[in-house]
Amino acid sequence: MKYTHKIEIELSRDQVIDKFNNEDSLKHWQKGFVSMDHISGTKGKTGAVSSIKFQMGKRVIDMKETITLENLPNEIHFTFDTKSVYNIQENHFEILSNGHTLWVAKNEFNFSGFMKIMGFLMPNAFKKQSYSYMKAFKDYAEKNISVLG
Repeated sequence: MKYTHKIEIELSRDQVIDKFNNEDSLKHWQKGFVSMDHISGTKGKTGAVSSIKFQMGKRVIDMKETITLENLPNEIHFTFDTKSVYNIQENHFEILSNGHTLWVAKNEFNFSGFMKIMGFLMPNAFKKQSYSYMKAFKDYAEKNISVLG
């Protein structure tokens, strides 16, 4: 499953990147974020691998994040790998004529096992979740509104 979301953030690209690329801000816009532990590579650069934990209801989801391309402030690409789900995400940050930033996120999900059925039956759930993270980032970046309350 592939899809693209776009959202305009009413900040300069440099301001957006400062918040997006700040590990300490993740908990403020990624609902359920628990922790991130660097595993290998140069932190924040192409090839870096981290372990990320999310609380989803009563379950803790463990995933491996790999930065596949770091070319900030223009773009940063990741893969997220967890049991039965593999996500490729390309994030592009464009400067708009009004000085704001357009964040374009291209996603590709590949599923196995039970999640293959979920991906087939509920593709909109994945699309909505992706967009909710983008909207939460916009709210945090522009208005300092945190998902933590």
